[in-house]
Amino acid sequence: FAELTSQEMRVLALIADGLTNREIASRLFLGEGTVRNYVSNLLSKLNLSNRAEAAAFAVQHHIKEHLASE
Repeated sequence: FAELTSQEMRVLALIADGLTNREIASRLFLGEGTVRNYVSNLLSKLNLSNRAEAAAFAVQHHIKEHLASE
């Protein structure tokens, strides 16, 4: 996760929880467009194709533990 910003990490964790962009935007007090940008950036940085891959990646790499240690 070293390439991701802390905000991208939070977005990724919420994707792993199954939230939509609208739900993530509401939870993080952001606009939906901003969330879409974060999602696009983190997919690119992690070389992933879609949200499902991102969610699986986050779970496999224990993102919750990484966020708890920040």
